[in-house]
Amino acid sequence: MTIELYNFPASTCSLKVRITLCEKALNWIDHKLSPGGTDHLTPEYLKLNPNGVVPTLIHDGYPVADSSVIIEYLDEVFPEKKLTPNDSKERARMRWWLRYFEEKPTSAVRYPTFQKVLIKNFNSMTEAEFREAANMRPLKTNFYKSMGRDGFSDAEIKNAINDIRQTVERINTEISDGGGPWILGQFYSLADICVGPLIDRMEDLGYGYLWTDDLPEMTEWFKNLKARIAYEKAYYHGSRYSEIFPELDLRG
Repeated sequence: MTIELYNFPASTCSLKVRITLCEKALNWIDHKLSPGGTDHLTPEYLKLNPNGVVPTLIHDGYPVADSSVIIEYLDEVFPEKKLTPNDSKERARMRWWLRYFEEKPTSAVRYPTFQKVLIKNFNSMTEAEFREAANMRPLKTNFYKSMGRDGFSDAEIKNAINDIRQTVERINTEISDGGGPWILGQFYSLADICVGPLIDRMEDLGYGYLWTDDLPEMTEWFKNLKARIAYEKAYYHGSRYSEIFPELDLRG
């Protein structure tokens, strides 16, 4: 049995797959791609993942793309440690959270990430060079064109931050009403794993106040999540943007 993972060290989607692998005590061949390069846009990689994004899992030669699909796949194929509830109603509740996280915070986190950090890769490009860079990315061409070389509007950033605030409020309420310490109560699940790296990114970018100021259950949940052994193993030290680019002002 061979598992390979193509990923970026700092990628939130890559981190949630690595957390799942570590929770299940699985070993994998680690293909760390360079986010500043175009490793994920080569013809060879696009054969594995036509969307040209990370991560991509290879299990015994079979490619599995999309981080949420990958973590559900891993939980089905390696069920020794279950991260999905046995009860059908609880499974439905977990999957509702997974879809919500894909719809709201996963998209929202991209805006401050690019605005504060990644846009620096495009500032010095000519308009033609930027259009070429955008068109190379099968899944994110429109996102890049919306951003442009000058970044997003204040309104777009505000909407993204509001989506993150909605997310942490909902998690806080769910834990408060359900007794916690996890989103599904006592059961640590893929829902916790799916959203954890997104919250980590927002904290890294200086937005921790969105929950630390007035959402104690959410704050405790995130503390508990980062304290897990699997989270510590999955996180590549030095890969947060505040560590990679200490010269940048990442305060919210």
